[in-house]
Amino acid sequence: MAELIWAEPAIQDLDAVADYIALDNPDAARRYVRKVFAEVSRLKVFPEMGQVPAELEDLPQYRHLVIGPCRLFYRVSAGNVFVLHVTRCERLFRRQVLLDRDEAP
Repeated sequence: MAELIWAEPAIQDLDAVADYIALDNPDAARRYVRKVFAEVSRLKVFPEMGQVPAELEDLPQYRHLVIGPCRLFYRVSAGNVFVLHVTRCERLFRRQVLLDRDEAP
């Protein structure tokens, strides 16, 4: 079973999404955060269940899950799953943000 490690910026990303949802519906925001954590916890058993994003085909160590309305980017390495970035699906993906957040060599 893989260990799940959330990068602090990814937690902040998720908090920002939840804050935005909560402006209209605080209960929906709480449900969404619970849904994200439930889906991400499945990565402990199935670390490669996410797809390699088209934008990162040259870097297959990165994967993503789509948990509408967001994309969650992570990397699997040495028995660990590193959750690195959460962004809304409609936003333009900025590859450098993900790479900057990944502290691995």
